[in-house]
Amino acid sequence: MNGQVELTNPVDTSIGGMRGHLLRRGIHLSMSFLPFIYFAYGEQVADAIGLSLDQLVASVLLVAMTGEGIRLRVGFTVFGQRDYEANQISALAWGAIGVGMVFLLAPTEAYAWPLILSLSLGDPLMGELRRKGMASRNVMLVSTLALLAIWLVAWAQFGTPLWMALLLAPVCMASEWPRLTYIDDNATMVLIPLALVLILEPFAGVMV
Repeated sequence: MNGQVELTNPVDTSIGGMRGHLLRRGIHLSMSFLPFIYFAYGEQVADAIGLSLDQLVASVLLVAMTGEGIRLRVGFTVFGQRDYEANQISALAWGAIGVGMVFLLAPTEAYAWPLILSLSLGDPLMGELRRKGMASRNVMLVSTLALLAIWLVAWAQFGTPLWMALLLAPVCMASEWPRLTYIDDNATMVLIPLALVLILEPFAGVMV
């Protein structure tokens, strides 16, 4: 065992078949709105319930992790999940953890927008390209260009350092490829680039 799993057709493993697969993709794409909600309304919501913004994010994470723990304890899956997720942390939970860590550790539009959009848009793109039978080399090329577009928009709109945009786009692409048994690419595609952002941030000075 090398800790990796083979690629499978996501429709075949989704509870609900194609409809479950489409729901899963829809949820993935809807994550694109999370940075807008966080930056536009996060402080207001946190103030309304008497928490700091970090405490609000941490509370949502704790609720999500507790719910996932209960789901795993019972051992069930819901419509749109994959059958193997009955016995391991789901892709949705991994995505929630990744996004939550971005808001806790890199709470600035220069990083949060491109990191989260790389996951919410890039991951489904790569999955659908593979499902259509595109060669791996072409998947890598197309997805890198798409991710680069996301990071360049962040550079133009939010002041993301250009050199970091050029570096992080291929890193996000590569972070999706490991086929780990228990860690979903929803985690690796956010947490690996996030770690690199935090390492490089002292040289960029965006969050000072």
